[in-house]
Amino acid sequence: MGRVSAPQPPLFGSVADVAERLAGVGYLASTAVATTVYLADRLGKPLLVEGPAGVGKTELAKAVAQATGSGLVRLQCYEGIDEARALYEWNHAKQLLRITAGQGQESWDETRDDVFSEEFLLPRPLLTAIRRSEPTVLLIDEMDKADVEVEGLLLEVLSDFQVTVPEMGTISATRRPFALLTSNSTRELSEALKRRCLFLHLDFPDADLERRIVASRVPELTEAMVDALVRTVRVLRTLELRKSPSVAETIDWGRTLLALGLDTLDDDAVRATLGVVLKHQSDTVKAASELRLN
Repeated sequence: MGRVSAPQPPLFGSVADVAERLAGVGYLASTAVATTVYLADRLGKPLLVEGPAGVGKTELAKAVAQATGSGLVRLQCYEGIDEARALYEWNHAKQLLRITAGQGQESWDETRDDVFSEEFLLPRPLLTAIRRSEPTVLLIDEMDKADVEVEGLLLEVLSDFQVTVPEMGTISATRRPFALLTSNSTRELSEALKRRCLFLHLDFPDADLERRIVASRVPELTEAMVDALVRTVRVLRTLELRKSPSVAETIDWGRTLLALGLDTLDDDAVRATLGVVLKHQSDTVKAASELRLN
């Protein structure tokens, strides 16, 4: 308790090192992405990554962890998440058993000191990440889905990398994690939270980068097939769909075509496999019309 928080030793040596090591685990990062990751690591600042669903925000955190041999601790946000699910909670059933067992044999002060001790504490992702002494990537995923009140819980964590447990005191990180928050921008995050973070906006990659990504993940595809896939997906993203195809779905589409033994992306192939990239019937109908599939 009350330990002095120290920065995590840098995970990367340079911007080029970030790009090279991320590429080594299959994540092709633009110069802007590699630079921001390097700065977040070097400055010891949390990184807030915003952008539409499916552009690789969560995958970036996973790639940083894999590339650096760090443990990944993930807090998946959702509507209604609270302190007990994000920080910690007490094992009330075990506490009750302990109180019952101690009745008549010890004072309440002795019992209270015992039941509010390490043995009865259930750490959740934020506390788990802070207490780790090994290199750690803390992923706070889809922050915009959580209630505004949850942001207040994060301010202490992201400012000082510490958690206060009233019954036990303040627990500070001995080795700060590399913290990455993602948001799909469904609501505006507070200025207080943003001030504590470096910011990166991720959008769908340009055509050249997406071709390189698909080729690296599905190397069996011919260059012509990769080009046809990327061109078709980019057309789909220009439509007003309920959900635009993600990069991961482009990759899945390529793997699907291989599995079916198809070597061209003609109308029949698109019609038969469009469900791999579009997950709503209304989107499929609109896409079929725009692509003039019979």
